[in-house]
Order: sequence, then C-alpha cells, then structure tokens
Amino acid sequence: MTSSDRVSAPFVELLDTRPETLREAAEDFGHLVCAPPLGVLRPRSAAEVEDALAYAGPRGIPVAARAGGHSMYGQGQAPGGIVLDLRELSAVGPVTGDRVEVEAGALWRDVLTATLPYGLAPPVLTDYLGAGVGGVLSVGGLGGAGHRHGLVADSVLELEVVTGAGEHLVCSPERHGALFHTVLAGLGQVAVIVRATLRLSPAPALVRRYCLYYPDLDAYLSDQRLLATDGRFGYLEGQARPVEDTADGWRYMVEAVAAHQGPTPPDDTALLGDLSFGTAEIEDLGYAEFADRVAVDEETLRASGEWLHPHPWLNLLLPEDTAASVVTGILADPAFTDLRENGLVLLYPLLTRTLRAPLFRRPRGEVVHLLALLRTAVPGAADPMVAANRRAYEYARAEGAVAYPANALPMSAADWREHYGSLWGTLAGAKAVHDPHGVLGRGHGMWQ
Repeated sequence: MTSSDRVSAPFVELLDTRPETLREAAEDFGHLVCAPPLGVLRPRSAAEVEDALAYAGPRGIPVAARAGGHSMYGQGQAPGGIVLDLRELSAVGPVTGDRVEVEAGALWRDVLTATLPYGLAPPVLTDYLGAGVGGVLSVGGLGGAGHRHGLVADSVLELEVVTGAGEHLVCSPERHGALFHTVLAGLGQVAVIVRATLRLSPAPALVRRYCLYYPDLDAYLSDQRLLATDGRFGYLEGQARPVEDTADGWRYMVEAVAAHQGPTPPDDTALLGDLSFGTAEIEDLGYAEFADRVAVDEETLRASGEWLHPHPWLNLLLPEDTAASVVTGILADPAFTDLRENGLVLLYPLLTRTLRAPLFRRPRGEVVHLLALLRTAVPGAADPMVAANRRAYEYARAEGAVAYPANALPMSAADWREHYGSLWGTLAGAKAVHDPHGVLGRGHGMWQ
C-alpha cells in the first residue's frame, strides 16, 4: 500500500465541498479569476498538509495554499483541485529573544500584536497587515523599511515546509539550504510553508511621519535616492498624486518616518534641511497605529462594498536610469486615467544590495523603484484594465523593468522564463525534485 492509498479515505472525508465554501475559495482579492476547487481542506497540523500532498501529488490534483486570500489573479486558487485554507494554522509565538515562531496562516497583524508587547517587530512589514504570513514570504514582501532591511522574506531564519512530493522538512540557510532559498520568494512552486521563524528588531513606541511634496518628478527621484542610500529614515515610501497645476498633472510625495523618542523628538532640520521639497506635513503617531493604518481604509472600503470589487493591480520594479521616463509614460497613458479618480500610485526606492532572497528578481542598478498602480474596477469592467497592465508591463520590461509578481497580469511560460533569466534552470530543477507531479503553484501559469 502506498502512502497516498493510506491517507485517501480519512483525507477525503476532511474535504469541505459545500457550494458556499467552493464559491469563497474560487475568488481572491483580485476578483478577476473565478476558479472553483474540488474541495477545501482546513489543516490543523503539518501532518494534515503532508497527507493532502501525498494524496494529491500522484493523482496530479492541483493544490494551492491560502490564508489572507490576497492574491490578485488566481495565484492562490486551485481549479478542480484542493485549496489548503491555512487559517487554522495561525499560532504566533513564542517570542524568544530576537525571534518569533509564526504559523503560515497567521496574518501580519497577528504577528505585530504578539511582538509589540516585547518592544519588537519584524524589520520589514508590508503596508497591508491583513495578508497571510505564508503568502507574503512566498512572493518576497515589500515595505517601507526595505531600503534598510530588504524583503520581508529576508528576515526569515528557518522554515517548516511540506514539499509537493509530500516531504515534511525543516530548512534554513544551513539545513536544506537550497530548498530554503527556493521557498522564499519562490511563489509557492516547490513547497507549502507551514511555519516560519522570524528575526525581530526593536520597535519604537512613537514615530514622526513626514509627507514631503514635490512638483517635479526628477527632484523627487533625486531626493528619494539620497534618502534610500543614507538611511536617515527607518521607513521610506512615496506616492504620485494627481493635481492640475503641474507640468505632467501629478505631484510627488515622499513619505518618511523616523523613530520618536518621546521627550526627545527627531530633529526636523537635520532630517529635512538638505532636501528640495516644496511643502511638508508632519505628524506624530503611535507605532502600532502607523503600522496598521491601512486597516482604517479597509473598513471604509468594506462598508462601501468596494473591497469586493475587482482589483486589477500592477506592481513593477524599475531601474533607476529609466524610472522617470517609464513613470511619466505610464501615468500619461489614457488607459490609466482612472488612477486620477479612484486609484493609488506608490513610487518609492529600494536598494538591490538589501534584497537578498536569490529568486527575487530585481532590475539592474544600485537603486530601483517600485511603481505600484493600485486600481479598483467596476464589476464587469476590469478586462480592459488587465489588458492595459499587460501593455504597461511590456513597455516597462523593454526599459529594463521586472514585475513584482503580485499582479493582475497575464504571464505565459515564456514570460516567466524571461523573468527568471539565468535562474530559470535553478527553479525548474528544484521543481522537478520537490514537486515532481507539478501540483503546486499552478495559478501563476509558469509551466503551461
């Protein structure tokens, strides 16, 4: 009797096949791809994940893991397969010294709630803390502290995973190192993350937030480069915001945050004196309030119903030498005019030397810029936006950009081979070893 035969009967009995469950699992945050699975499993242990993959692998049944369900374009779905709903695997702790153990189904909000009483937090957090731990580590994870500390995934010390071959392993840079480095930022292609041990850093009780406004893109990018490379701020992001009184119809905002020591506030003159912004807004906030500030927007959007509308988002990483022209070209494209009314444009720098996960693709150069075009569509009207994303991607790619792969962006197998370049063989080799039946990560369309 094979291992898959041994788990068949009890495993199948655990699958939730109720219509309402399948409808929920067929959708994600993007609301652009509807792909009903065969069933949903809510594992309560790594052993149950192992059973699922031992059953699904030899039968060629697709398997996808999800917690926050924040993928954009069906990446976390398993059409005709099994969705592993990891929300039962959501334990956080213990916090020991400068590290914390976290199950993959926990949300980043849960992680912060557990670590802040110790005065600690992950070195890098994504802006949206309602995303699941496993999903963010699988894509890499970008945030405002990235110019100092790299990816969210770069703070991982150890992983507990179940491979597509049904093998339950603990891996780290020193133990099964090749697997460890293929799982982090590996888009779920070789294993399901069950647990992660994260490195923590001191977290301030208060922060001072600076919003610095620039009418000129070149001046903005120049100051962003300075701030990224000298590291004077612990958090550094930025936005393009629509206005009518500038040459290109946009102005640009640096969002920079410094730790606030209570009675001894940051020295504003020392932090801002050499910058060329026009106007500034300054406020003091509690760190927890700042870190989870997007929760307020989420409540508003859920109340209005817009949270459940399609989200044809596009995230690109631009090389510094073409960033200005690509940003200008895309923002001037009539297909992205709706960004002026109901979208958000993020534009901020990262340093390639801090982005350490080997499979995370970055453009050429010391400094790169994230351009995130975050749009909401009226239901039924998103297809032209997805098509516009594809055109923008091709335009930016010709200028040296790469996709940050959390997108509503159709990608072919050939696109993925170009995306990974010389590392494609590394990923394909790991796939052959650890997911020989090819059941994991099909939502990315990598192997079609």
